[in-house]
Amino acid sequence: MFEGEMASLTAILKTDTVKVPKPIKVLAGPGGGGGVLVMEHVDMRSLNRHAAKLGAQLAALHLDNKKLGERLQKEAGTVGRGGGQVERPFVDQFGFDVVTCCGYLPQVNDWQKDWVAFYAQQRIQPQMDMVEQGSGDREALELWSALQLKIPDLFRDMDIVPALLHGDLWAGNVAEDSAGPVIFDPASFYGHSEYELAIAGMFGGFGRSFYSAYHSEIPRAPGFEKRLQLYQLFHYLNHWNHFGSGYRGSSLSIMKSLTK
Repeated sequence: MFEGEMASLTAILKTDTVKVPKPIKVLAGPGGGGGVLVMEHVDMRSLNRHAAKLGAQLAALHLDNKKLGERLQKEAGTVGRGGGQVERPFVDQFGFDVVTCCGYLPQVNDWQKDWVAFYAQQRIQPQMDMVEQGSGDREALELWSALQLKIPDLFRDMDIVPALLHGDLWAGNVAEDSAGPVIFDPASFYGHSEYELAIAGMFGGFGRSFYSAYHSEIPRAPGFEKRLQLYQLFHYLNHWNHFGSGYRGSSLSIMKSLTK
């Protein structure tokens, strides 16, 4: 668990876009049981004055890989440039180098070229497998079978550049210090930037200034609202598998809405 969090913090830190606590080391617990992630101390308080700044910095995080690719491509076409080693390579696939955890459940992040396949196979399907093992909920399984056929239509004519995501950016995983926003407890991977906004709008969410600043850099694309529902489905299923069937209704409601 902590290896994934350390890798996530390190990846975000390297972008120099939004502040995260600097990870130091993962220590194993006595006798090999459990462990702890050692990070720098950050004197944080609840997000208040810097919500708009967080929106702008989150957009910068999501655009970082795209801008890196554009810069490397430009340098490669310039005489006398592009032959040296680059500190950070452009990432052209969806996934992550290590397993991460959203809550306590592990997320496999095997690299894939196709975002729709990655999301269906490595985010929703594992959650549905746990639902099937836990309760065998026939209605949920039938709705998921129907929804899988509809998902590609939600991404028609979209060119999605992999974006480094925090992966679990709800209100409880953000704060601020005297200089600006701080985000923590990530479950990072390279995915669709819109995915990040799913849980950001759940469980309290963020204010208008956050979204205004974010979308001034990354405008909503056609079909945004339906894709947001699709991405919220993962989090409702994840909560169902963490905390029980209280989240069943929300999960089924989304699948019914998207299969109409």
